Amino acid sequence: MLRPVAIHCVLSTLLSLWALCNCQSDSSPAVIQLRLAGEKRKHYEGRLEVFYNGEWGTVCDDDFSISAANVACRELGFLDAQSWLPSAKYGKGEGRIWLDNVHCTGGEKSLAQCHSNGLGVSDCKHSEDVGVMCNQKRIPGFKFIRNQANSEEAFPVQVEDVRLRATYSQRKRIPITEGFLEVKDGGKWRQICNEDWTEKNSRVICGMYGFPGEKRFNARPYKLLAKRRKKNYWGSSVNCTGNEADLSECKMGREIVLKGNSTCEKGMPVVVSCVPGRAFAPSVSAGYRKAYRVEQPLVRLRGGALIGEGRVEVLKNGEWGTVCDDNWNIRAATVVCRELGFGSAKEALTGARLGQGIGSVHMNEVECSGFEKSLTECYFNREALGCSHEEDAAVRCNVPAMGFHNRLRLNGGRNPFEGRVEVLAEKNGSMVWGTVCSDSWGTMEAMVVCRQLGLGFASNAFQETWYWQGDTSADAVVMSGVRCSGTELTLDQCLHHGKHILCPKGGGRFSAGVSCTQMAPDLVLSAQAVEQTTYLEDRPMYALQCAHEEHCLSSSADTAESTSYRRLLRFSSQIHNNGQSDFRPRAAHHSWVWHECHRHYHSMEVFTHYDLLTLNGTKVAEGHKASFCLEDTHCDEGIQKRYECANFGAQGITVGCWDTYRHDIDCQWIDITDLKPGDYIFQVVINPNYEVAESDYTNNIMKCRSRYDGQRIWTYNCIIGGSRSSETEETFPGLHNNQLSRR
Repeated sequence: MLRPVAIHCVLSTLLSLWALCNCQSDSSPAVIQLRLAGEKRKHYEGRLEVFYNGEWGTVCDDDFSISAANVACRELGFLDAQSWLPSAKYGKGEGRIWLDNVHCTGGEKSLAQCHSNGLGVSDCKHSEDVGVMCNQKRIPGFKFIRNQANSEEAFPVQVEDVRLRATYSQRKRIPITEGFLEVKDGGKWRQICNEDWTEKNSRVICGMYGFPGEKRFNARPYKLLAKRRKKNYWGSSVNCTGNEADLSECKMGREIVLKGNSTCEKGMPVVVSCVPGRAFAPSVSAGYRKAYRVEQPLVRLRGGALIGEGRVEVLKNGEWGTVCDDNWNIRAATVVCRELGFGSAKEALTGARLGQGIGSVHMNEVECSGFEKSLTECYFNREALGCSHEEDAAVRCNVPAMGFHNRLRLNGGRNPFEGRVEVLAEKNGSMVWGTVCSDSWGTMEAMVVCRQLGLGFASNAFQETWYWQGDTSADAVVMSGVRCSGTELTLDQCLHHGKHILCPKGGGRFSAGVSCTQMAPDLVLSAQAVEQTTYLEDRPMYALQCAHEEHCLSSSADTAESTSYRRLLRFSSQIHNNGQSDFRPRAAHHSWVWHECHRHYHSMEVFTHYDLLTLNGTKVAEGHKASFCLEDTHCDEGIQKRYECANFGAQGITVGCWDTYRHDIDCQWIDITDLKPGDYIFQVVINPNYEVAESDYTNNIMKCRSRYDGQRIWTYNCIIGGSRSSETEETFPGLHNNQLSRR
């Protein structure tokens, strides 16, 4: 027979088990609330935090899985999870660790339904806090339920979508910079009452839409419109501090009592008006452009495939350098984006994701409040050393919806990244699709096409496209004479013939085509290697027969005696691939040229130009149009060589490898036999004809000062194009680009 004490113990145990089970029953979604916090680099990732019993806490990474991450992301309104991260990758949280040993099947509607030790039962430390990265797409019809209605704790804004709804008169303007703000919640678009709305809230909205700031607007027409329209208000106000990169990082404010037409009696629906960056300002308004003085920028982006993305570089003491990714977050990235005329940051990238820079690392451990006008105003650790270019920080910014991709398309390709280029043009009063004449079509033009379509870099430019069956109704040529510098946002911003089409070949099979890629190489010459290895050599003509065959000598060598001497300016060159993909020759194996004298194949007939110029930029020593074999001579630690010239091997330069040409090999010189003593500029240009696409051409040129006294030569002050301020580079003509021979 059971004693009363034993019965009491059994009942207590059963009650405890019932309570534990009950907290994980189907009613549990009403018990907890989730949010993403911590050191975030995207608005849809972060440390997973749980609100329970009036207190925010974290989740331990023990037994956590992608199934649990999927449940958490769906509970937050995202489609699913991309990944999860253990060991406090988004920083250590504070307070309780609410969940530990979480086991989910993936079908649960709330993390509280998953099996765990129970809410608040954990043996973990905050160094084990779990983080998740969600799919940035929202669940259609997602309805955010404010479970903790009586709590004073501020919850993050969670809605399905956000939009600026322009008035009828504003809808044809590109970009749309002003309109009623609407949020989509539960599958329906709703307005926000402006009674508690602030300029800081507007600043966040403008940033999301690719604009650096907000501005005042004329409220009168909006008040008249609001009176005539039926309104459907959202049930909460919004509190933003102004430095958030996305509305989802703002907090929900007071609850709005929905009373039909009587809702928001003292106000009206929120209207937001934004200032576009200079590059996106409507051409009809000169006022926008006057607001921006063109000055030497202090921050720039390099190596990005798309508009508004790239490696962050800052100017210090006249020299461009990079930013180390220690502590790099979305707030600092947003300061960069706004400074450059874009909106807030979509992503703060680390680990040289958009290629490695050159020169110094100027900033480390950057901390921004979010309201700085420039990244250079943010705090950073001036004493921190030891960062390498493998840690270069980068950004992806929100840019305005300009509709660029609607005016251009690729047709007939095997995949969406290639095809015949077709443009939308006006013809006889209507808009029609047509082709582009391939005369003068090259890599720079293809680069602009790929960027305009959001497809990245160009990998090839095609002057014949007969193998791609495009739309036959679009066969007619509607654009010809296209010449791009490579910086244009759209193809129609490039020089072209306008309405007067001139295309002798015609369209059809000779229409222009492109193939695009997400990653590209980036070749950079070592200025130090050139400067340290330059010297003169007098060499007899009879020892230069191979070099003469390959046109490595100046024209006066054609009539020189075999016993005469040529004076050669010799040097070594080390060419490093700093990009994201291997540098490969454009020509296929079967079309490489065999050079009998040097006993190897040349995959690129023009890979490098060597020239000696006067101080005003006039060429005085004939440029050596070097035709080289491409191979990996030396690679950074941990990188395997992939290319070598021997035995008809594959040619190229691997990412992180050098192609080195020693000073003592044939054609590694400039013939200065006919040069008079004086001061000169020594110039080296890699890939001068843009034969192979790169992420950055500005660093393909190197210039040095040289002094020749008739017997000796001094080479000094060698600098890479784009590595110095514009004031410094003015002393080197043409250093901003490498356009020596157009094609």
